[in-house]
Amino acid sequence: MADETPTSTFAPGGRHRHRRTRQPSTAVRRAVVLAMAVPVASAALAGTSAFAADKDTTATAAEGATTAVQGDGVGTDDARLVANLDARVLDQRLGADVSGVVLDADSEDEIWARNATTAMMPASNAKLATATAALTVLGPDHRFTTKVVYGHGTLTLVGGGDRTLTSDDLAELAKTAVAGLEAAGLSSVKVAVDDSLFAEPSLADGWNEGYYPTEVAPVRSLVVDGRSVEDTSLDAGKVFAEQLATAGVAVDGDVIRATAHRRDVPVARHKSAPLSDVVRTMLKTSDNNIAETLLRVTAVEAGRPATFEGGTEVVRHVLSDRYGVSLENFEMYDGSGLSRADRIPAVTLAQILELLTEPRHAHTLGSVLEGLPVAGEAGATLGPEWGRFDDPNSECAVGKVRAKTGTLTGAVALSGLTRTEDGEWRVFSFIENGSTAAPNDIKNAMDGLAATVNGCWA
Repeated sequence: MADETPTSTFAPGGRHRHRRTRQPSTAVRRAVVLAMAVPVASAALAGTSAFAADKDTTATAAEGATTAVQGDGVGTDDARLVANLDARVLDQRLGADVSGVVLDADSEDEIWARNATTAMMPASNAKLATATAALTVLGPDHRFTTKVVYGHGTLTLVGGGDRTLTSDDLAELAKTAVAGLEAAGLSSVKVAVDDSLFAEPSLADGWNEGYYPTEVAPVRSLVVDGRSVEDTSLDAGKVFAEQLATAGVAVDGDVIRATAHRRDVPVARHKSAPLSDVVRTMLKTSDNNIAETLLRVTAVEAGRPATFEGGTEVVRHVLSDRYGVSLENFEMYDGSGLSRADRIPAVTLAQILELLTEPRHAHTLGSVLEGLPVAGEAGATLGPEWGRFDDPNSECAVGKVRAKTGTLTGAVALSGLTRTEDGEWRVFSFIENGSTAAPNDIKNAMDGLAATVNGCWA
């Protein structure tokens, strides 16, 4: 039996716990060495190396490996998993800068790790942190409210951070407003928009103006139909004004931006679907705009400025103080993961996901688990339209893996959960930075790692 060496980690609720780190037995260590030494004949390792000219690539990757098998005994399945991951993480499509970790959520053991605490660019895996903080601070039943108020001859559309507001929703608001105007004997009105809930839009550290408006729109608290335009608030105001005009109310002048007065009379309001639904949508489609909006609403609810800085401060507080997630080497500058300055280690992402396996967090965080795309699920980021889990080595995991994708130039990540044949939860996070292989090739290699964790690619 191998020796146990407890290493301090944090438990949810702020309590310290000891994740058991057990060195492999002699037999297992030999198996691992052999697995790394013998060439693996598989499609995952057959591609031409993007680093073929770098003679030190393989050696450097091997030296960076850190493998651990824990528990009261080293099972055959875990030994095989360790050996397979040690070999497959060297897939040349992934490049030399790869980190990862696999946790046994039921036993709280770390099964396998490689550079797991290294600061890595997480891409959209950062949305896991944003979603966790939003659900914890706001609650899964929170609804975003868009209001219409009247005062001094002006109808003001007041944004409440609802990124799911539609033209039909605005039409209902306009219908109610028109009925009120007609009852008051008014046939014309001015229209304004109030998006003062959030601070003036700015660029996050690690963003550039080229992101606007295709990758993400300037973050405002009012938008209709999720439109990616430079000024979503004025755009929504114009749609609202057109609907008023169609209903027979003349709109006087152009739509302007103004702050509603506390004495303005409430005219109409619309409530969104629950936050849990919004989070599911955000994760399945990796919606950058929803993520950035959630970051700001979370900050407002926590009494912080509705800025990147205010939002990420709350995220750190929730992860560390509420759930005890490690923030070693953690740097977060936005809510979507678009920032090229973001750095989140694989172990932090895995610890966030591990929370989802604990029944006591099911009410608050259940929509994160439900929102994770399922391998092979059409309409989500792990769907066939994205070419995911369609490789001969990974297609066996279709329907068996839930994971959050992440893709930026120079960064690909995949973090999620799967169950073994015995029904045990395995939590994983894999991140690569700097590979020069084709993005689809990198994703195929990542999918293969997830299939390895599931055990279907044995």
